[in-house]
Amino acid sequence: MKDGYTNEDLLLVWLAACAGLDERAKNEIAQVCARGISAKHLEKICGAVIQTGTNRVYKDGCAAIRQEAEGYLLRLSGAGGFAVTLAGTDYPESLRAIPDPPLALFCAGKRELLNGRKFCIVGSRMLPAWAQAAGKKISSELSERFAVVTGIAEGGDRAAIDGAVASGKLICVLPCGLDVDYPASHASLKREIAKRGLLVSEVPLGVRAQKFSFHARNRILAGLSEGVLVLAAGERSGALITADRALAYGREVFALPHNAGAAQGAGCNELIKQGAYLCTDAGDIFAAFGMERAQRPAVQLTPQEEALLAELRLAGEAHAAVLAGRAGIPVWEAQAVLASLELKGLAVRAGGNQYAALKA
Repeated sequence: MKDGYTNEDLLLVWLAACAGLDERAKNEIAQVCARGISAKHLEKICGAVIQTGTNRVYKDGCAAIRQEAEGYLLRLSGAGGFAVTLAGTDYPESLRAIPDPPLALFCAGKRELLNGRKFCIVGSRMLPAWAQAAGKKISSELSERFAVVTGIAEGGDRAAIDGAVASGKLICVLPCGLDVDYPASHASLKREIAKRGLLVSEVPLGVRAQKFSFHARNRILAGLSEGVLVLAAGERSGALITADRALAYGREVFALPHNAGAAQGAGCNELIKQGAYLCTDAGDIFAAFGMERAQRPAVQLTPQEEALLAELRLAGEAHAAVLAGRAGIPVWEAQAVLASLELKGLAVRAGGNQYAALKA
């Protein structure tokens, strides 16, 4: 054993990061490894599974494999990371149970998050303001009981990140190597997540995101988690792929309801029609898992805030001037009151001086 890695770990790291295998070959090996197998037995099957013509990737001697794997792990450690393999005791059991588990996870951050309770939040990159705010609120509350699992894109991923990052109970699964900044604008955010939470990828260092990487990443999001919440999804959103994977793995699926005819929410509404849990706040998720929701002190409101909030909840979404007229409050005062309701997490500005109500 070297630096905590067994011979089995080294072989799996080599297969995952150094051997240049295609996804088919990795999946075939993973299906065998998930049932438990020693390095000695793996060496025997590698020759049959790995086929690259005359220039075979498989090497008959263990020494060369071990040397390459140790070299990769040295690079990974230098990038602040570590590896967890299918042979390891800290590989997440929920992920091990899926049909095509990753041979190895390359991680940076809090290792202990891999084996606690986990819940996934996803959504399309184009998220309505009210759904963004609701997602952040739900993620924050869920992080009291679960590590929140998500990607690292804008929209649904960002809502989940913003809600959970302060707690440190956040796992972001990448479609690229740990040392690749994707998207580039999130480089500083990625460093913050590695410091507070955990970054995870099955993709080796230096490998950029490709189209198929996102589909492969989505199975990890679903496989790690006890359930998945979709904040927003069009009819062909990638978030629906994660939901489909979750259903195939026997996980619970939740969806935030949207107005009829809203293209950004068509996928969520369809999930609900098909039997997904309708979710408007974290309490719906806790209830599905038999958990008591923690009691929170009631938000104190002024009479003007109560009047405007009542009108906003009746309308769902309305212009500030319309709300002011209905509540009998001057527009200039209503703007300040609405800003106060935003700070208290009861309203969100939806653009064009429109406001939407949020559930307490």
